[in-house]
Amino acid sequence: MEAKLKHLEFIQGVINRLSTDSFRMKGWAVVLVSALLVLLAREERTDFAYIGFVPVLVFWGLDGYFLWQERLFRDLYDHVRGLEESEIDFSMGTDAFKRTWPGATFSRTLSPFYIALALSVGFAMIIG
Repeated sequence: MEAKLKHLEFIQGVINRLSTDSFRMKGWAVVLVSALLVLLAREERTDFAYIGFVPVLVFWGLDGYFLWQERLFRDLYDHVRGLEESEIDFSMGTDAFKRTWPGATFSRTLSPFYIALALSVGFAMIIG
């Protein structure tokens, strides 16, 4: 049982790191887009507000990648949880699980956040 618990701890560590990275992506996206829009407004260059879409798309894609990987490792965790002690091989491979990057990127958890951020850039373009 000890080997199984250790393997699950390894997987849980990866899941924790991925969820922390996802949280950081959201924070950086908001900070970068806000700073860009404030800088453009201060310089009275609001006609370039469309540049704010670049970090939204980049961070959305990165955040989708982290969520995709997190889901794969959650599947691995569930798989290992069901194994017998003698079957534990400490594999961290997730190739056997079927998840997609676009599926995570356009999920119910990420889409509303990044769409709202993109709408705020669009709103800044309109009022600018």
